[in-house]
Amino acid sequence: MNLETIPSMKYTTATILLTFVLFGATAQTRVDLIIQDVNIVDVANGKTIGHQTVAVRQGRIVDTGPHSIEKKYKADKTVNATGKFAMPGLWDMHVHFGGDTLVDENEQLLPLYLAWGVTTVRDCAEDISLDVIKWKNEINDGKRNGPRIFTSGPKLEGPKSIWPGDLEIANHDELMAALDSLQKLKVDFIKITDNTMPPSLFLESVREARKRGWKVSGHVPASITLEDISAAGLSSIEHLGYVLRAATTEEARIARMRGDNTMTGAEASAITLQTRDTSVALKNFRILAHQGTAVVPTMNGSHITAYLDQDDHIHDDYLKYLGPDLKRTYGWRVQRALKDDATAIELRHRNFEASATLLPFLEKAGVTIIAGTDAGFLNSFNYPGLGIHQELAMMVNYGLSPVSALRASVINGPAFFSVQKDYGALAGGKIADILILDADPLKDITATQKIYAVVRNGGYADRQMLDESLKELAQWVSDKEAKEKAH
Repeated sequence: MNLETIPSMKYTTATILLTFVLFGATAQTRVDLIIQDVNIVDVANGKTIGHQTVAVRQGRIVDTGPHSIEKKYKADKTVNATGKFAMPGLWDMHVHFGGDTLVDENEQLLPLYLAWGVTTVRDCAEDISLDVIKWKNEINDGKRNGPRIFTSGPKLEGPKSIWPGDLEIANHDELMAALDSLQKLKVDFIKITDNTMPPSLFLESVREARKRGWKVSGHVPASITLEDISAAGLSSIEHLGYVLRAATTEEARIARMRGDNTMTGAEASAITLQTRDTSVALKNFRILAHQGTAVVPTMNGSHITAYLDQDDHIHDDYLKYLGPDLKRTYGWRVQRALKDDATAIELRHRNFEASATLLPFLEKAGVTIIAGTDAGFLNSFNYPGLGIHQELAMMVNYGLSPVSALRASVINGPAFFSVQKDYGALAGGKIADILILDADPLKDITATQKIYAVVRNGGYADRQMLDESLKELAQWVSDKEAKEKAH
């Protein structure tokens, strides 16, 4: 059959072809969420890009751009965010779950983190590892709502550590067995502390963990210099107080005398404060930067502990979100602080301030600063969720710019685990963890607390939903406390 001899059929075929072309040109891609007319906070470049649209599908950002890109998409939900500011969800890179009888109260922290825009946490050791790993896997599989969890599992320590749930080791063979067990747990990194760990075994632990491909975070034993622990491969020093020793020319002598027990911790602190020199600190910090050792300051927790004499926090409204048993774990630090006399209190203050004022020198030297709080189990009034906002504000108060503080959380956090491909910006292909704010955090860091909505893995929760979640948490705590009183 010759189509050219049948005009009606020729016309019909042309119409079909034209319809196909027009449909292809105007077809819209289905997405789950569109955020309209929002100001995107470009944390990497320290600028705000106005009047942008963000399209999200299946937990990832598929596109960002001016209003015109909306023509390409048909959304199940559209949010008008005119006048709002969108940035990546916050990372708290030092938290603690814990307490083998407090599993239920720890579990309630997961929605608490999300309600405060914390979409990822790094769990730096606990004694409920199997529970935390279970939560982590359920969250990753979409079976549980909560922040993504990177966990060390139980940390490495020496024999008879004061911390619950540690893997206590005393020699090479026990170290190897401990690392084997952590490998079976599929932990994300290794945490080592210095309560009873012999210095030589501490260094060996760092080296052996790095050989197996893990990043290693930890405290720094008093008898090891920062340069030596960094050279061994420590990925991150936890707590700013440890880097204060880099600010004195006496570091090596202090380490040697602490090692042979001829100098007390108080004496070492006094010498360090008397001989503190920022030019020395800058030189030593450059060594840390060159060797690739980051610092997680955890200033918020340190400040709370140092100044308990000025604020005992017992009337903090935030306590209503924390389970009664978890709150009771705060008591040991409080009781310890109450025993300090005026001289000891002054030393606490001086140590904190001397450490905190070194923060901009770390940045100047090129050391990677990572934001973490130390919030959770045992750490008094250092609040899960709220704490990271207070940490960022404290960083700015002690000399960082708002953009540097934000980078410490949303860029340096992912970089620690080499997952920058998926996080750190609001751009096509990134995981859709988004914090929508009422104000610009580049101008005022406290704007991170003015939360309009949270997007976690593409799921949208507005202010009303977040408030309802907080209300439910407070009710859960209240009910548990009432049951305790009834018994």
